Amino acid sequence: MITNETPSNPEESSSKPPGSKEFVANLKNGIWLFGISSWIFGITDRSIACFSDGYLSATDLVQLFTAGVFFIAWLFLKPQSTKV
Repeated sequence: MITNETPSNPEESSSKPPGSKEFVANLKNGIWLFGISSWIFGITDRSIACFSDGYLSATDLVQLFTAGVFFIAWLFLKPQSTKV
């Protein structure tokens, strides 16, 4: 007699390898860290470009403000640490 047994826990039904959760967590964290370094580089580049001509225009200030806001938003997107 063949029975169709379904696990009561939905996590058991997913046939993922044991280390896949750790891999995904490390990948998310790595992408987030790469994003931080990219935003810092971008803000530094914009700052040097803005201050190189000796005065700040309204466009320069808007660009710096926008980059700063996106950087702060990126910091709030930090992936949650999962204990396995």
